[in-house]
Amino acid sequence: MRISGRGKIVVWEGASLWVLAAARDDAGTDLHAHHAVQITISLDGGFVIGTPHRSMNGPVTAVAADALHIFEATGTVAFLFVEPESPAGRAIATRWFANSSLAEIDLEPLAPAIAILRDLLAAEGTTAAFIEIGRKILAEVAAGLSSKLPDRRVRAMIDFVQANLEGRLTLDAAAASVNLSQSRARHLFAADTGLPFKTFVLWQRLGRAVELYAEGHSLTEAAHEAGFADSAHLSRTFRKTFGIPASMLEVS
Repeated sequence: MRISGRGKIVVWEGASLWVLAAARDDAGTDLHAHHAVQITISLDGGFVIGTPHRSMNGPVTAVAADALHIFEATGTVAFLFVEPESPAGRAIATRWFANSSLAEIDLEPLAPAIAILRDLLAAEGTTAAFIEIGRKILAEVAAGLSSKLPDRRVRAMIDFVQANLEGRLTLDAAAASVNLSQSRARHLFAADTGLPFKTFVLWQRLGRAVELYAEGHSLTEAAHEAGFADSAHLSRTFRKTFGIPASMLEVS
């Protein structure tokens, strides 16, 4: 899918929210799989998601991590990608994927949050506002999983990561930035985010690269500014995580 006009992509620990308007001439994907749980929400228009065994047309549909699927859309669609090993990812798998890798999610409990999401898009809301509503939607889909913010030291480590994505990031440096030992920082970070530090950094790098590329930067520029070795490294990681080439996010 190529972005047409307005759109927003935000990332937080173990998840990312993409709100994209599909270009009419390129609104589908080939059969693919990615190592992230995908929650798809129709904001206007519609979509169809199909696996080799079944298909669904929303308005809110979940696809399990590593499940082969295709996607076609019209109008504006929100994607919530979730790291499958995170607490939210595990809760979603338990709740929705016991019998199938494709599940229709009840719209009614999500309706107020989806309405806010539509309003945020129309008003060009802030990144913080999009992250807040993304957290709320994720908490609901994950059966009321707590959406409380991490410990203040973990939040400071997250800020350190986001401010230093262009360079080499290590747990030792992040721990030192909040006056914690490496072992204490590792435990606290994983306990509060549900992710190893290295996995979290990868999600942040991908999120930064996606945002930059969607804004019109070249793949090479996006890769370097997000801390990838080169555009090939970014492309490989992007396809592994999201199942599509990064070039499909080209602004049209």
